[in-house]
Amino acid sequence: MISTMSKSFLVFGLLALFLSAVHAAPEQPLLIPGKTSLYQRILSIPGATLAAEAGVDNGTEITPFSSFYVYQQDSRNGSDWLLVGTDRHGNTDGWIRAANTLQWTQGLTVVFRDPTGHDRSLLFKDKAALKRLTNSQDASAYKELYAQAVAGNLPEDSPVVAIQPAGHIDVQKDFYLVPIKDHEDIYLGNEQARMLQIASVPLQLESSRAPEPDADETPPPKAQEFSSGIVFVIDSTLSMDTYIDRTREAVMKIYDQLGDSGLLGNVNFGLVAFRDNLGASPGLEYVSRTFVTLEQGRDPGMFIDNVNNLAAATSSSKDFKEDAYAGIQEAIENMDWAGHDARYVVLITDAGAREGSEALSTTGLGTEQIRQLAIDKGIAIFVLHLLTEAQMADHEADARQYRDLSEFPGVGSLYYGVSTGDVDEFGVVLDSLATQITEQVGLTVNPEISVAEKPADAAPPVEANPQLAELQAKVAKLGYTLRMQYLQKTAGQPPRVFDAWVLDRDISDPQRSTLDVRVLLSRDQLSDLNDVLKQVLQTAEDGLLSPQNFLDELKSLAATISRNPEELGSTTATTAGQGNSLADMGFIAEYTEGLPYTSEVMNLSLEDWQSWPARQQIEFINHLEEKTSYYHALHDHTDLWTSLDNGPVDGDAVFPVPLEMLP
Repeated sequence: MISTMSKSFLVFGLLALFLSAVHAAPEQPLLIPGKTSLYQRILSIPGATLAAEAGVDNGTEITPFSSFYVYQQDSRNGSDWLLVGTDRHGNTDGWIRAANTLQWTQGLTVVFRDPTGHDRSLLFKDKAALKRLTNSQDASAYKELYAQAVAGNLPEDSPVVAIQPAGHIDVQKDFYLVPIKDHEDIYLGNEQARMLQIASVPLQLESSRAPEPDADETPPPKAQEFSSGIVFVIDSTLSMDTYIDRTREAVMKIYDQLGDSGLLGNVNFGLVAFRDNLGASPGLEYVSRTFVTLEQGRDPGMFIDNVNNLAAATSSSKDFKEDAYAGIQEAIENMDWAGHDARYVVLITDAGAREGSEALSTTGLGTEQIRQLAIDKGIAIFVLHLLTEAQMADHEADARQYRDLSEFPGVGSLYYGVSTGDVDEFGVVLDSLATQITEQVGLTVNPEISVAEKPADAAPPVEANPQLAELQAKVAKLGYTLRMQYLQKTAGQPPRVFDAWVLDRDISDPQRSTLDVRVLLSRDQLSDLNDVLKQVLQTAEDGLLSPQNFLDELKSLAATISRNPEELGSTTATTAGQGNSLADMGFIAEYTEGLPYTSEVMNLSLEDWQSWPARQQIEFINHLEEKTSYYHALHDHTDLWTSLDNGPVDGDAVFPVPLEMLP
């Protein structure tokens, strides 16, 4: 037994060690005012330098958008300076002029949607001005402001300071960053909307970029450069031979048209076939296979030769569903899409697709994830759904699945249900689709055709078939959008504005979103996120976490990602019962409050989780597992990642991950 004196010496020794540790502890970054655990962070803007001491301007140039923690603030010669470091563990790198930084305490950023077909976003000086306009619902006042901004003729007292560029800016090809600094929820008519305070700055200095043309100036066409890639993804299970033959016929018609118009080589075709999991049905031979690459599809003869090797399976799959997403993933990942300005996948099937959560899925990707992966690559997915008469088919549920899969931003669902699987109707729709897509190429490379042509003009309605007329209108809109993106892809850059306010919906059409909110993550952070989420899910599946701890862990993870991606590897590992998660430490409130958007995890309450039946809990976990599959696929697509220092794509390369793709 330890004596009272021994206990006293032990307590004294522990106290001395504690005080010594406190004294020797590394310096911590400055906290955000009013917070106890969230640190101040900044981003460097182009032209910023890092100096050894405050007040010195001849420092080392910093890569734009480098993230730093703020350790000290100082004023020298009338300017504010910040002592910064890349981590929060007391390792400082030098001083940076405060005017050359953006405050950024969270990883959320805005991506402007393509403005083709709707109003461009207006950027306002302050929140009050934007709020007055939205509250008044004064359409004439808005139209006047918009016209002034488009014309570049804003008065000095205008509440608008800038407008979104007329041309489309692909954030994956021409990277830019628009951090979200603040927000307020409002109603625009009957639609919930958000006002966002943003800071906008281009990656490159204005002097190094081509000047933005006048808004009314039509950019000249780039003759004989625009090209389209069309990859057919065909179900090659039993009874599909007829549809395979009809697809071959449609492509040959297009080749003839292209040859007659001198555009052969501007439209390239590929073909991928899919079946189902071989473990359940070994006789199927393959899950997915590329029969014609886009490069091979430049040559009509090679296309036909390779397609002739494709035939329907001689054995059936385990049930009526097939692994269609394996075929789409094959088309997305294994086709060389480089050089194709318009990219299309045409799925042809009579069966529903296996979701990533199903045991027989070979991809692990659900509808939402495979659709997002396609959008990340700039690919539009069409679905020609053959509604054949089959006892095991659930065409209604499959149609909902495929409508979601084929949803393209700003256009709608590119889905067509072929009644009874009628071959003639299928052929008419396929001919129409292929012809429209190829005509878009002609419209782009032919200088005699006005690029200002309205989308609807390219697709006359088919009165006898309303469904086809609707699809044609969407194809025309999509084609017009892609043509404008191509012709205007050097037409501008994000407006150089600091601390502006913008609305996330079109004021003239409140149902239309104008912005996407992304979280900027590095490849290493995404890899960490994938690993951590797998650990959480594995632990949950093994039954080692209680419902409370499981929920806290997920919320910790989601909050950390949104606010502080650097914390992924340390604070979100599965540590239930050890007091290391944000929830266990009582920091959840600080990380969750103030976020303008919340994820499915952040919206989940313990009461909801405990009230769910086991099946619903499993579905929730399965959905998260599908997202880990998306992270893995995204990580491996090196062409999607941006190296901010123009070096090779490594762990520091970044990608703006859609908010809905986070847990």
